[in-house]
This record gives sequence, C-alpha cells and structure tokens, in this order.
Amino acid sequence: MSTTSHSLHRELPHADDELMTLKEVATLVRVPVATLRYWRHLGTGPHGFRIGRSVRYWRNDVVHWLEEQSRHPRACD
Repeated sequence: MSTTSHSLHRELPHADDELMTLKEVATLVRVPVATLRYWRHLGTGPHGFRIGRSVRYWRNDVVHWLEEQSRHPRACD
C-alpha cells in the first residue's frame, strides 16, 4: 500500500467497506427488520446512520458488533 493510499485509508476508514440496508442487516443478523429498528431506537444494536430518509450500516460495523455480542453476551430477559 502506498503512502498516499495508506493516509487516505486513515481519512476514509470505510473506503473498502460496503453499505447495507436495514433489510440486509436484519437478514445477516437473522432478526426481523422491526427488531433492528427497535434496537436502533434503544441504541443497543449495530451503529446505523441516515442517508436522506434511509438508514444504512457499514458491513464492518455490523460484523464488529456481532463479534462484540458473542464475546460479551447479555442475560436473556
């Protein structure tokens, strides 16, 4: 990796990442879209953000969130 692309990668951490929709994330996590929306409301799910009216997620953020969930599982209610 050249110095220019290396510094660009630091400035744009998601340069090689993929944007995902609510439906795609729900499929990956295997929960209903409504559950993902509820987690977003509570602030407990993977980090998402708005682009216009749509919510999007970076795939790497979702994968890191899943890994974190598996390392620190919470008690079931």
